[in-house]
Amino acid sequence: MKIGARNRIVGTVTEVKKGTVMCQVKLDVPASKMSSVMTLESLEEMGLKKGDKVEVVVKAIHVLLLKE
Repeated sequence: MKIGARNRIVGTVTEVKKGTVMCQVKLDVPASKMSSVMTLESLEEMGLKKGDKVEVVVKAIHVLLLKE
């Protein structure tokens, strides 16, 4: 997948907090921790769960997750 963002980090999902519409995915990345907020529909489509390795893409205020 090609993407314009250049700030890409590999991380591990440590926790998924689900709400009624959105969720927060917490991540361990080298030397830090991050989190990303997404819809529950996106979470289900990606099949994200604790322990998954993801690529974290950071562009401006957006933290996007890629799972291959």
